[in-house]
Amino acid sequence: MTDVLLLTFVFLVAGVVAVPIATRLGLGSVLGYLIAGIALSPLLAWLHVDLISIQHFAEFGVVMMLFLVGLELEPKMLWQMRHKLLGLGGFQVGSTVLAVMLIAMLLGQPWTIALAIGMVLALSSTAIVLQTLNEKNLVKSDGGQASFSVLLFQDIAVIPMLALIPLLALPELLSVSEHAQDLTAADHGTSLSLVAGLSGWQTTLVTIGAIAFVLFVGSYLTRPLFRFIASAQLRELFTATALLMVIGIALLMTLVGLSPALGTFLAGVVLANSEYRHELESDIAPFKGLLLGLFFITIGASINFDLLFSNFSTIMALTLGLIALKAGVLLVLSLIFKVRGADRWLMALGLAQAGEFGFVLLSFTVASSVIPVEIADRLMLVVALSMMLTPLLFILYDRVIEPRFANAQEREMDEITEQQDIIIIGHGRIGGIVNRMMRAAGYKTTVIDYSSTQLEMLRTIGLRVFFGDGTRPDLLHSAGIDKAKLLVVAIDGKEQITELVHHVIKEYPNLHVLARATDRNHVYDLWAVGCRDIVRETYDSSLRMGRSAFQALGIESERAALMTEQFNQRERQGMIDTAELYRKDVPLSQNTALQAKIKELLAAAENELLGQHASVEADDETAIRSQIPKA
Repeated sequence: MTDVLLLTFVFLVAGVVAVPIATRLGLGSVLGYLIAGIALSPLLAWLHVDLISIQHFAEFGVVMMLFLVGLELEPKMLWQMRHKLLGLGGFQVGSTVLAVMLIAMLLGQPWTIALAIGMVLALSSTAIVLQTLNEKNLVKSDGGQASFSVLLFQDIAVIPMLALIPLLALPELLSVSEHAQDLTAADHGTSLSLVAGLSGWQTTLVTIGAIAFVLFVGSYLTRPLFRFIASAQLRELFTATALLMVIGIALLMTLVGLSPALGTFLAGVVLANSEYRHELESDIAPFKGLLLGLFFITIGASINFDLLFSNFSTIMALTLGLIALKAGVLLVLSLIFKVRGADRWLMALGLAQAGEFGFVLLSFTVASSVIPVEIADRLMLVVALSMMLTPLLFILYDRVIEPRFANAQEREMDEITEQQDIIIIGHGRIGGIVNRMMRAAGYKTTVIDYSSTQLEMLRTIGLRVFFGDGTRPDLLHSAGIDKAKLLVVAIDGKEQITELVHHVIKEYPNLHVLARATDRNHVYDLWAVGCRDIVRETYDSSLRMGRSAFQALGIESERAALMTEQFNQRERQGMIDTAELYRKDVPLSQNTALQAKIKELLAAAENELLGQHASVEADDETAIRSQIPKA
């Protein structure tokens, strides 16, 4: 018991310390776990810890990961992504496997080992790439969407790879593996199997039956089961049931000789449209995260540093060669699938590393007698080093590649040939609606947006939009800002909005500026630079939700509208009062005047019986009613 507690404590401490540090340095959580394992390696060796046994236990985190991947694969989403998912993703995996296989065969490896190596190295790191794209707000870019499609196909491709690898077993390795399994069986008893002793066609029938059973359970039995469990209103019971389902399906797949990941993946796909999908995700995700973290720690701890230092030049050459090969394949595919500009390099450099599934497949190939241990140890180092170099590739993109393409874009900005009374900067989810309203009312607008993909789509439906950076003074001058009556600022980015508004109000004091604010503090910033027509992007929708909440509680529609407008008037006046006291260079914790005003307003709101009055004074009601916006 003491040994178990000690190991648990050591692993948790390593993860808790290393992962936040790695995340802050931009290395990602996976590399944090790997570094933690490397740091623990001497201690675990001194304690004589059986890393292989712990690794086999932690591999169940991969099973859970594939279950969660299945939950994300809604048929509608897959259909929308079908071209890039099947085309770009399929060609990336296939081309990389063939290229690596050819190189391995030229280096003297048999075709079976070469094919297995190709499958291991064709995959990229889903954890590192998606986390980095999220941190840099690049997920919705063309390069980010293309990268996601490739990663999604790779996650799916793991399933057939796991099924194919055992068929590549080498006889000489298989005999050694079988001998080891015989010794294990003699010590621990024979493993349970539903297909032991069956003929080929009988095994096939049992396997098909097991898969059909999983699909049947996922389609027809899970809903009544979870409905029954939910009636108990015990959160821990729902969590236990989710674990029971995942473990049970994994056990069934193991008993029929299939990969447990295959069964849980299929179950996840079946449940993708279930009303319990999000609950299942929230219950399984923590266990998946902890087990995957433990798995990566064991990988880091098992790295053979003697092998690395004794073959340093060879392993580094293989690592850099792999990165160059995968980036080259992706650059060629980007030309075919029309991923342009900086997005092309974002995809190529972002996916050039090997991935965490490479560790899984390497362990599986060794256990299946496909790749010798000596080669697997070297490949393990190549996978780990390529992942550790990934942050440097993203830095290269940020500091060298992206600025060059940004400058190229600036030189290719549209020449604005039309000047209208209304200028709209940004044609996204906010600016687009404003533009449509103006055009519907008969007003002409000059619209400027910096997303070439967005503008191409708008032009195909007949909307005249100019491509360019709307924050540039020379472009604003070309758009006729000195003659315009209204400027609508609807771009993303708090700082960009504030800087643009500050410049325009200073240079064109007679121009009416309508600015988008991202939050309450941003309203203060815009007020401080002189803007007096500010719209919080979620404020009006929040008021509508509040009014609906009143109605849901039984308050009549008209009275709910009065109460909402009363709150709106008080809130708007409160914003003005507090904005006058806001100082950008003084933190809120030190602005005593602003703190006092906020406390005063909160106290007044609590004392005011909003919505609790039996009636409203007629004059006040008439005044308020006249200001109620139409729903």
